[in-house]
Amino acid sequence: MELSFSNASSLRFLQTDSVPLHYCSIPGSFHTFSNSYLASKSISLRRPLIWRQPRSVRLRAESVSPTESNGSVDKHVDDDFIIEDVPHLTDFLPHLPSYPNPLKRSQAYAIVKETFVNPEDVVAKNIIVQKDSPRGVHFRRAGPREKVFFTPEEVRACIVTCGGLCPGINTVIREIVCGLKNMYGVDDVIGIQGGYRGFYSKNTLNLTTKVVTDIHKRGGTFLQTSRGGHDTKKIVDNIQDRGINQVYIIGGDGTQKGAAAIYKEVEKRGIKVAVAGIPKTIDNDIAVIDKSFGFDTAVEEAQRAINAAHVEAESMENGVGIVKLMGRYSGFIAMLATLGNRDVDCCLIPESPFFLEGPGGLYEYVEQRLKENGHVLIVLAEGAGQEYVAQSMQAFQEKDASGNRLLLDVGLWLTQHIKDHFTNIRKMTINMKYIDPTYMIRAIPSNASDNIYCTLLAQSAVHGAMAGFTGFTVGPVNSRHAYIPIDRVTETTNTVNLTGRMWARLLASTNQPSFIQHSQAERERVDRQTIDAIHNMIINST
Repeated sequence: MELSFSNASSLRFLQTDSVPLHYCSIPGSFHTFSNSYLASKSISLRRPLIWRQPRSVRLRAESVSPTESNGSVDKHVDDDFIIEDVPHLTDFLPHLPSYPNPLKRSQAYAIVKETFVNPEDVVAKNIIVQKDSPRGVHFRRAGPREKVFFTPEEVRACIVTCGGLCPGINTVIREIVCGLKNMYGVDDVIGIQGGYRGFYSKNTLNLTTKVVTDIHKRGGTFLQTSRGGHDTKKIVDNIQDRGINQVYIIGGDGTQKGAAAIYKEVEKRGIKVAVAGIPKTIDNDIAVIDKSFGFDTAVEEAQRAINAAHVEAESMENGVGIVKLMGRYSGFIAMLATLGNRDVDCCLIPESPFFLEGPGGLYEYVEQRLKENGHVLIVLAEGAGQEYVAQSMQAFQEKDASGNRLLLDVGLWLTQHIKDHFTNIRKMTINMKYIDPTYMIRAIPSNASDNIYCTLLAQSAVHGAMAGFTGFTVGPVNSRHAYIPIDRVTETTNTVNLTGRMWARLLASTNQPSFIQHSQAERERVDRQTIDAIHNMIINST
């Protein structure tokens, strides 16, 4: 058996019985156990082996069992059990005292059979496995701990919202404030107004349960938002000056990267500040977690625009309705809105290249639908077809303050090209109806489903910060909320899998061409320099 430690970014365990603690020395040591010891002992995941600080701990155990035939030894090596853990305040403040969790005295939690999360509870990243599959990656389960590292009296928390709008932001704000007060007795919570720059421009608002009681009924963000403005040293200076020791940051990819930078600066200075991120993006393009808050509301609200476009299209001869939805890099909103509607004839998303002309192209499909039904309805994500738009419009290499590429308006472009093709080439009279509900969708309050989800996110973040965890983000992984290292949700973008069953269900629903078999030839046809320019260009969505 081998036991080794290293300074990596995850915890790795193998096998499931118990190794006595005195066999495990300091990180960096290496131990080898004999087969006779392994034959009588087993290995188990115990609390002393779960390091709070991101490190790698790998146990490799050989299971030893004599065969019935000749008594020979049969060996096999178990697969890795990996925990991708989050930092803790005691990693850099080792003598920090802990206190009993006030939830023990909570009337609401008095009826809960297991008030606190078992410290060994983890959430599996992958739950579809085979018999011989590796046990794989796991995250620390979110929820209240038996011990906390803050007293209610010492807590001064702040909440900040950054980036674009999304349904549910106000619900998250409300539930952080109410969770801190009602569960932990914290009275001192402030709101940082105007995004990251609000930290050093001294825009604050005292938040009480009375102040936030009905903000979940409004769209947008009660605290206002902005893009950019992140200056790590200025922000942490201000955190120290104001005596803040819990920071709750609501935002997307760029915002979470900023939260990671704030945590690292806090750790460098050795100050007692817990940094918790709540991931936000209406596009549902955050990696690892099941979905982002506001997504369900966006899909539901998109139905109104799609239904309106359908009514317009079918009420006219050769009516063509086009609806542009959000989706800079991923087409989840367009895909799920299409599946939920069933009237859509074609869905175009950034992940799936499409082409206009020739056999199997979009023009041919539109003409076929017009002949069959007398109308056609197209839903497209804002990031779809950008290479075509760049060819016909002057493209500028611009980015917004968050560093996102500014998108060209593919909706107007496609509307005009379909109209020109059928009017000038096919000599057909068509009636175009184009609807862009982007800002209407993202500005509405969250629906009931998202309100519940936002409550769970907020309360999980509060439990994590009170328990001393820091530098983490929270979200559901296979329907179980977990604490996730911020780097894990920012290292990649969640996109639609074109070879997965969900996209196949959409193709079966719309009967549209997949375009996949033509995509390679189309990529070769499009000017290579134009594609390279697109990747370095920024396209306006928000």
